[in-house]
Parts: sequence; C-alpha cells; structure tokens
Amino acid sequence: MAHYDIVTPVTEEKVRAWRVGDTVTLNGTLFGIRDRTQIEMFDRGRTTRFDLKGHAVIHTAPNVRRVEVSDEFPAGYAPLCIGTTTSARMERFTRPLMEQYGVRMIIGKGGLLEESKAAFMELGGVYLAIVGGTAALETTWVEAIEDVDLDDLNPESLWRFRVKGFGPLLVAMDSHGGSLYEEVKKKAEARRAEVLASLGVKT
Repeated sequence: MAHYDIVTPVTEEKVRAWRVGDTVTLNGTLFGIRDRTQIEMFDRGRTTRFDLKGHAVIHTAPNVRRVEVSDEFPAGYAPLCIGTTTSARMERFTRPLMEQYGVRMIIGKGGLLEESKAAFMELGGVYLAIVGGTAALETTWVEAIEDVDLDDLNPESLWRFRVKGFGPLLVAMDSHGGSLYEEVKKKAEARRAEVLASLGVKT
C-alpha cells in the first residue's frame, strides 16, 4: 500500500497509479457538492464558473456562517462544520461529473456502485472514502471557503474550499475495477456461509 500527498489538480496518469488500499492526502482546492447541486447542473442545465478539471469533489452541504468578506473569509463565509454525506444516492452523477467537468476524485462515505466503477475505469478516476462521523476533524483541514457558486441553493451550493492536509483518505474504488466495498461484501458472504454451515443450516 502506498500513500500519496498531492496538490490539486491532478492528471489522469497520476490517478491511475492509485490502487484500492492506498491513501491520499489533499492540499490546495477541494470542491463541495451535493444532491441539489448536481440536479441543477445535470437535470436542469445550469453551469458553474468553476474549473473542476483534475479536481476532487466532496459530498457535503456544510454548516457555515455569513461574515464580512476579509482575507480570512474571502467568500464571506466561515466554516462551522463541514461533514461528509452518504454517496450512493448521487451514483448517477459520477459519469457526467467526469465527462463534462473533468472531475478525477470523488470523496464521500459508503461508496458508489457499478456505474461509477465503470466510469472510473473508462475515464480515470477514484472514490476516496472518509470515515463517517468525523465532521469536526474534517473542518480543521479546511483553511478557508475561497468562493461559492450557485449560492441560491445554499447550503447545497457549489463550494470552493482551500484545504491543507485533508486526509489521509482511503482509495476505496480505483480505475482498475477495484472496489473495497465489493471485497468486504464477498468476505462477509463467505463468512456467513461458513457460520450457517457450522450450525447445520441449509441455504
């Protein structure tokens, strides 16, 4: 297993070198995105002024506070709690995020499904898992909210965070068809079968 300390954006070549079980720490820019953001972008034709090519997006709708614009708070928002939400319900947006906007990394919890796995393999991307319930820690990795777009959707706006030492995050799905979630499922099913057999239960 390898660890990668990166500054975003990254190339397809770099992402394709990562394998399930590796870890990644992000520095630079990270974009926050959620269900409503993507519904507006991909179902209703709205676009963003942000360049997402080579970047990571994190599934989040952060808790923020409006403040005066300053060097510390360039977008007029102070981050209070930036937690990660479950990814599976946003499965259908993985491919358009990659095809239309060039996103390389998706960060969330709980994993993604077959369509996303196919998109990662074809287009060169990864799913980076974060442990649930760590919002307080994640927030310490965010240096500033640098900008925000589609802000009428707040808190499901498109957020541009400046991050430092964001991680380590676990490569849970890679561009080679690897999926930690499938591995865990197979092991759990095999163990279940063993236990049932030991009890004399026929399946």
